[in-house]
Amino acid sequence: MPGLYARWIDHWESRLAQRDSNRVVRPLEWGLDWLGLAGGDSPLDGLRRYAAAAIAGSDSFFSYERPRDFRLEGSHLTFTSPLETRYPENNTVHAEYFPSPRSRGRAILVLPQWNADAHSLIGLCRLLNRFGLAALRMSLAYHGPRKPAETQRADYHVSSNLGRTIHAGRQSVIDARACLDWLEGQGYTRLGILGISLGSCMAFIAAMHDARVRVAVLNHISTWFSDVVWTGLSTRHVRQGFGDSLGQDELRECWTPISPASYFYRLRGRELASLLIWARYDTSFLPGFSRQVLRAYRESGAPHQVLCLPCGHYTTGAFPFKWLDGLVMCRFAAKRL
Repeated sequence: MPGLYARWIDHWESRLAQRDSNRVVRPLEWGLDWLGLAGGDSPLDGLRRYAAAAIAGSDSFFSYERPRDFRLEGSHLTFTSPLETRYPENNTVHAEYFPSPRSRGRAILVLPQWNADAHSLIGLCRLLNRFGLAALRMSLAYHGPRKPAETQRADYHVSSNLGRTIHAGRQSVIDARACLDWLEGQGYTRLGILGISLGSCMAFIAAMHDARVRVAVLNHISTWFSDVVWTGLSTRHVRQGFGDSLGQDELRECWTPISPASYFYRLRGRELASLLIWARYDTSFLPGFSRQVLRAYRESGAPHQVLCLPCGHYTTGAFPFKWLDGLVMCRFAAKRL
């Protein structure tokens, strides 16, 4: 039986989750067209084969041609995503740049949470500046100014369209790596990455495929992308869209290319200083999944520190937890980078 404090946090989490009344339950779509796959007798088997090939050749899967149209206007950076989609708005990457005169060649790429608007984490970027770090905050695929007009939320990044969700994750990872290109071109020589929730997943995968990343701050951690969607409070409407047509194990097989657990083996021998943050009462990234990430780091021998927040997923963004979270993240990044 959970204690009084746990029940209070759970009630608070539920209240915060219910603020959004625009969630849409979309029916299952295999989305083979998003992956260049032809329809066949078994779309599930086609997705399984695609996922297995992507994992086996992940360096190629997340490779790209460096953008040639980086454009900085004031503090706003734009460029064409190396991975094209059918939505023109989503094909332009948007990022906000926060230079620091005390950076000494150090910069952090910041990847926000699912459904973050264009102003989310601006305060965190300014706090990073106060710690002497430059910051570049990138909007993930289908977020903020990249969101198609037909949607109210960033549904196309995480949805019951299996192929599009894989494509969106791949695009966000590639776009993040392109942002590192731009930072490197500005003279930054020590690069880190910071991600929150969905951004944490994308940040980890980007770091595992880009040796330039020296520091990773991962806020809310989990293993398999599918398990978070299947069990999490914030993705119940996505899970509902699958109905009885797809099981949890089958979904896990399909979404392995965009799952951090697929790349844990890359931690071995990697000098990547990581801060792993999880919440004890998280009902979106369940604590059991977070503990599996901690175990993977311990077994790999990769250098890391751990922060366990006494709150849930949504409440991490509420006072006083957001202040504790922000200060620890900035202090770690400044010290390790």
